[in-house]
Amino acid sequence: MRNYLISLFLVLLLFLATFYLDDLAFAILTSLIGLLGLRELLNIRHKERKPPVEIELLSYLIVVFFIMNNFNGFYDFHLVDYRLLAALLLIEFVPLVFINDKRKYSLIDALYLIGCTLFIGITFNLILQFRSYNVNYVTYIFMIALVTDIFSFITGRYIGCHRLISISPKKTVEGAVGGLVFGTLLPTLFYISTIETRLPIYGVLIITMLLSFLGQVGDLVFSFIKREFNKKDFSNIIIGNGGVLDVFDSIIFVTLGFLLFLSVL
Repeated sequence: MRNYLISLFLVLLLFLATFYLDDLAFAILTSLIGLLGLRELLNIRHKERKPPVEIELLSYLIVVFFIMNNFNGFYDFHLVDYRLLAALLLIEFVPLVFINDKRKYSLIDALYLIGCTLFIGITFNLILQFRSYNVNYVTYIFMIALVTDIFSFITGRYIGCHRLISISPKKTVEGAVGGLVFGTLLPTLFYISTIETRLPIYGVLIITMLLSFLGQVGDLVFSFIKREFNKKDFSNIIIGNGGVLDVFDSIIFVTLGFLLFLSVL
């Protein structure tokens, strides 16, 4: 219970920051969180494979450029800066030739770095762009993740008795259903009352339900990653509660899903 409340508090802090920080301050805060997230994804694999420190540092640098790219400029959420992609690919692939030692740096290492950098960079950049374009977008995203998580926890704790999936033994079917129901209804009411949309209510309801479902899937995906590397938490940066990705896992997937539905909404 204590760990859950800590997670909730931290997410609420970032949520409040969307309203009280200016664009640059919020971008810096989001970049720091993104850097910590990338660090956790890389460190969780360090016992098996640790890439050369120079390549790792360049990956941290490029993820900052991804996150800060066009965060308060011209809004086109469907475009990617190919210069950043080109730089990332060169940074990760070129060293393969010069190192030429699979024990130090392999193709799998390069692909893992590329995947992690894109995953973190694109997601947190989207949060910045959504916030700059319409702060209610970020409110909607955070509300879906928070409400789904809260009611999944409550219903799972008090009436849950059927295990949902082996990846996360504490998850229950009842908790998943409770989170999905409330994580759909409350954010839908917020969206239709604060954001202009072309869709009828049932359309917003369906999309919100899918995003709530994605939030729960995101939680399970990150649990799978930890299990893959035999870890309980991504890090111990948050005392008693693990790492940044243990807190923001569902928000990341709701953000990515929201982009897919944005043109419809």
